[in-house]
Amino acid sequence: MAYASASRAVLVRSSDAEQALAAATNARAAEQAERFLAKSKAPNTVRAYTADWKHFAEWCTDAARPSLPATPETVALYLSDLAATHKVSTLRRRLTTIGKAHELDGYDDNPTRHSLVQDVFDGIRRELGFLQHGKTPLLSDDIRALLDVQPGDLTGLRNRSLILVGFSGAFRRSELIGIAIADIQWVPDGLIILVRRSKTDQHGEGMKKAIPYGQQPETCPVRSLRAWLDALGETSGPVFRSITKTGRISDRALSDRSVALIIKESALKAGLDPTLYAGHSLRSGFATQAAISGASERSIIRQGGWASEKMARRYIRDASLFRDNAADSLGL
Repeated sequence: MAYASASRAVLVRSSDAEQALAAATNARAAEQAERFLAKSKAPNTVRAYTADWKHFAEWCTDAARPSLPATPETVALYLSDLAATHKVSTLRRRLTTIGKAHELDGYDDNPTRHSLVQDVFDGIRRELGFLQHGKTPLLSDDIRALLDVQPGDLTGLRNRSLILVGFSGAFRRSELIGIAIADIQWVPDGLIILVRRSKTDQHGEGMKKAIPYGQQPETCPVRSLRAWLDALGETSGPVFRSITKTGRISDRALSDRSVALIIKESALKAGLDPTLYAGHSLRSGFATQAAISGASERSIIRQGGWASEKMARRYIRDASLFRDNAADSLGL
């Protein structure tokens, strides 16, 4: 690839002394940047930023270039070197991390805003394409398929409840595993779940999501959650917990990675390609299925708690491709 070749041509092998100096400098810079980043974002975001910054700092060490402050040339070369193996979305996030580290450390000159860096990034976007490939949404028929393959034990009971609540509530993974028993209010029409903190609610103001009874008992999220909580036998603590192979229920909540694994394993058992699905497939699937079924855009966005309407509308737009399609009038 042109960008990767160009970057390798520009980088000159440094002496052992230069590399040692760069390593020490970048180690101090990495520790300092991570400390600032940890104070500004949610835990999941901090983990992503920390991993991104570590990668950039290690790359700078190999190139014998300082990471903090980094020059526009360093950032441009870093992007072009990664373009052969990374997605545009990943490169964009790396840029955000690098820029945020410089801003929080008090540097007025943010190298990521330099025209050289922006021009290189724009060139990469044009070469790789701007289309972002997210995980495939799970629609209602897919949800039924995932439910059908659940075992008839505690794990299956938990998984059924997690899938149905996650889907009907358009929950993010972090929101789903953060639900506590005390956050659930049972009402005649179903239940109301208090989301105490989410990706778009960093100050913990909270929001409530209403989950109505389902039309069919076997796919009803309210009945499924009630059955799981009855089996759990607890009155406090997290709702969705890990379960050992011997069937012992832990007092700790599932991790967000566990949610993704449950979806992938269920998809595989159901004959679906597990690489296409993850925890986010429940949330995107809600928006897509609701749009297909004729729900209003306003109600979809409200249930999902999207801070930006742009993302929700992408799912809604994709779901509407075959509705009122002009190709239906061709008589073919």
